[in-house]
Amino acid sequence: MPETSREDGEPQENAAVAQLYGEPFDSGLALAEQHQLAADLTAACAVYEQLLTLAESIEDSPDVQFLRAHLLANIASVRLTATDLLAAEDAVERSRALLDGIASAPMGPRGRQLWLEMVLRTLLARADLLRRTGRLDEALACLDEAALRLPEFDDPEGLRTSELGLNRVHLLIERSEWGAAEEQASALLSTTPATAVETIPRLLIALGLICASTGRFDPAEDYFARAEDVLRATGDTGELQSLLAHRAYTAMRRGDFDLAEQLFAEASAFFERQRWYGDLAVCEQARAFLAGRRGDSTGADDLMAASLSRFEQLGASIAAADTMLLGAQHAYDRGDITEMKRLAQKARDVYQGREVHERCAQVDLMLARTLEDNLNRTDHGHHERTSVDNALSLALPAALALEAARYGFATAHARSQWLELADDAMRLVFRLAVRRQDQGLLFELVEHRCAGASLALDRTPSTPPASPAGDAGDARASGETGESVSVFPSAAMKVYGHVDGPTTLGGVAADAAASAGLRVAPPPKVRMSQESGRVALQEYIAAAQFRYHRRIVDEEEVPFSITDDLTSRPVVQVRLADAGDLFMTWTWAGGARGFGTGHGPADEVDRAVRALAAALPGPGAAAEGMRQAFASGAMTDPHNEHALARELAEAVWPEGLTAQIRQVSARAGRPLVRVQPSPRVAQVAWELLAVDAESDVRLIDLADVVTTAPTSLRRPDPGPCPSPARDAGVHRDSAASPDTDTDTDTDTDTVVLVLDPRIPGFRADSPLGSVLGPPGSDPELLAFVQSRLDAGAVVPSVATPAEAFRRTDLDRDWLSGALRKGARRLMYVGHVSGAPVEGGQSEDGTLHLCCGPGTTGLAETVRTHRPLSAKDLLLGTLPLRADGEPGARIWPAPPRVALIGCESGGDLRFAESFGLASAMLHNGAELVTATRWVLPTSFAFHRLAGLPESVRPLSAAVVAVDTAHEDQDPVARLGRWQREQLDHWRSDGRIEHSPLLWAAMTCIVV
Repeated sequence: MPETSREDGEPQENAAVAQLYGEPFDSGLALAEQHQLAADLTAACAVYEQLLTLAESIEDSPDVQFLRAHLLANIASVRLTATDLLAAEDAVERSRALLDGIASAPMGPRGRQLWLEMVLRTLLARADLLRRTGRLDEALACLDEAALRLPEFDDPEGLRTSELGLNRVHLLIERSEWGAAEEQASALLSTTPATAVETIPRLLIALGLICASTGRFDPAEDYFARAEDVLRATGDTGELQSLLAHRAYTAMRRGDFDLAEQLFAEASAFFERQRWYGDLAVCEQARAFLAGRRGDSTGADDLMAASLSRFEQLGASIAAADTMLLGAQHAYDRGDITEMKRLAQKARDVYQGREVHERCAQVDLMLARTLEDNLNRTDHGHHERTSVDNALSLALPAALALEAARYGFATAHARSQWLELADDAMRLVFRLAVRRQDQGLLFELVEHRCAGASLALDRTPSTPPASPAGDAGDARASGETGESVSVFPSAAMKVYGHVDGPTTLGGVAADAAASAGLRVAPPPKVRMSQESGRVALQEYIAAAQFRYHRRIVDEEEVPFSITDDLTSRPVVQVRLADAGDLFMTWTWAGGARGFGTGHGPADEVDRAVRALAAALPGPGAAAEGMRQAFASGAMTDPHNEHALARELAEAVWPEGLTAQIRQVSARAGRPLVRVQPSPRVAQVAWELLAVDAESDVRLIDLADVVTTAPTSLRRPDPGPCPSPARDAGVHRDSAASPDTDTDTDTDTDTVVLVLDPRIPGFRADSPLGSVLGPPGSDPELLAFVQSRLDAGAVVPSVATPAEAFRRTDLDRDWLSGALRKGARRLMYVGHVSGAPVEGGQSEDGTLHLCCGPGTTGLAETVRTHRPLSAKDLLLGTLPLRADGEPGARIWPAPPRVALIGCESGGDLRFAESFGLASAMLHNGAELVTATRWVLPTSFAFHRLAGLPESVRPLSAAVVAVDTAHEDQDPVARLGRWQREQLDHWRSDGRIEHSPLLWAAMTCIVV
């Protein structure tokens, strides 16, 4: 055997001829590599074939057999790149047979390493071949065999390890398991050595394709740019051309069709010249879609036929089925329903046979959309109900599976981008339910959507799969639901099938993957009836789990409504869901009976929400946004504010529900309205809604209002609640999360006060400076602190009220110690930095304590300060060390928490509510008072509205919240103060009574 070895068949930077087998083999191998680097695969293969012919003429020996195996492995690599799959398979099998034949031959340690390296190469090449031809179970078996042999191989730089990891990432991509693929590729990229010049750009390309396929186009371009830099440095012409096709795919997904057309045409020309027919077929498939979109039916048909023929010749049956599915859509567009059904069913048969469940879902969604379109075009007469039923039976299970695919992603940002794709399918479902006039189905749809994702605190990244019958005991994993926009594969991303169980990484890569992002699990089942045990959408959930092998809901069940023994007053639970239009359900309890559904047209809702946003401090520079709110916002003018409140009421609040509230109020007293808003309307101040067209009656005039968080935040009851707030309509099954851990020596009478803490690195007049002014300058605040001192224990311990303000010792460790000792209340007044809604990660919201830059935490430092994030409160130190604790044990929340800061309750604006308010609820709070938008300080009122310095609206609001939290019914008490402010506003219109401040406050419960 040769004394040195390198990975022939792959480009190298050093052009010197390596001394391997002697001449003419060494120079021939170097020449072939040069051809490969220049993307001249025909010439490279010709050289390898000549060398193989020569090697076969030499007398047989173990060394000669190894040489032949080496050459055949290189031929297989070239054939794979050229997508000559049959020839590649033949070369791989012959190479492996030769290697097996000399496995028992005498060889020294170095010879054994060379043999192992070649075995690993053939296993990885065979896995790649099997993946491309749709035999994913066999491909995974090859990778598993390679993983078993890898410990024997001396791989100090981890090159083969990274190559094996990349192949596993490709398998996940083939299955459309975008979340797991991204997580593992990111972890692998962080651990792959810089010397792995082949693996790094391919990892970057894989990450770019994952982002492009899940709607994150800017990150995709960033990954492609980084890959391009590496490929240009190594001179890899062929991979650069493949990268062009990937960028074309991204442009098409983004909607830049002209650029996509240009790039696909350029890539096609190269692939055709080089006879890379698999990549050419993918480009033709994409170009057929683009041609059909611009109305060129003939061109589309020709390109589809060419693509289909190439895929069939290559044995890529799933990719061929993707072309059939695209052809089915074109057939429908030209009115050929028979051909559409034939092609769609043929494609689905292939998907079903290969167990590609997510592609089956795509077919079902396409058929449901065509049924809806046909219903819109033609009169189905008395068959309409049957047609709608058929469309729903296809669309709803597929939409549920598509929506549930997001749980595979490790970050909320990736999940939010995926939901933008998945929501299109769910909007179809809601339209069909409205068309069927099925109030019960609409009710269950809203309840299911409002249940919310469950926080996953374990280190297991993958969601357990569903069995065909929905039994949790089945361990077979399915593929992620595929794309909702395109029905054809991107280059190197054809979806073929599923494998058994999740594909996993080990070692450092697994640890890195386990610490990434805030993971969530499917929502709990929503039990609609205690008597019948019915679960919302149960037959559709069962169908989705059976057809697509995806877990839709968790095994935990939660009741859809509160119970009569919860409160002594009438309660109506209102839930809202976004699905194009705004959909609402409501249910009465507490002595009242009834339920209802409603929906607001998307245009009206969006117009009203835009008007509200224009009235609030903007998301840009804080000072400018506040200035605009005072200068021209509707919230600072009584007439404009009433007009806004009426516009919002007409868009989002049904008159029928108002009538029911009036009737209940007349018979049983002021009811409690529990509102769980959808993200789109989370900033609506429901109390302010002008619910009467004839007079200025607001919702808060008729009822008390409380905001509710998703039911997934509910926890099982671990014990008695130390301070129940049942009259406030607070529904908690527990006083704390089961993860909550407090010291045995507790003092539940303690009130923890965090009042305008001094933030390291920020002066009092800076952006993160004082919100309440100099300590001791506000008599109202001093009186409030004194009242708390007179009433009982206060933490921190202070001798005078002024010492409670602008302290420098209130960091996260101090807060943990104070909360672990037990408290009945926590009041925080200070700075809160909300997370950007477009980022999708509510857990990035932070509050600012006295933590310096050396503090351990999950948020980035700001100058010399590290904020405390909602992610910290939820995850604690779990991502930071092996013996970490969840946040609920480090910062157990008392029953009542006040977070008076800018948009501290803004997590309800996100699809996943895991911000500061929700974190406090998760950690044990029964009720959290937080704010819907950015708060004006008293200083802002003085400077921007000319209010005298003796009038301090923010101080009054702090005192009002404190008073409410001391009351047996905090919601009613806070509502009384808000009604007083509203009465003043309506009577004199003075700026200190503007809803810009007091209407931002809301109590949040579960």
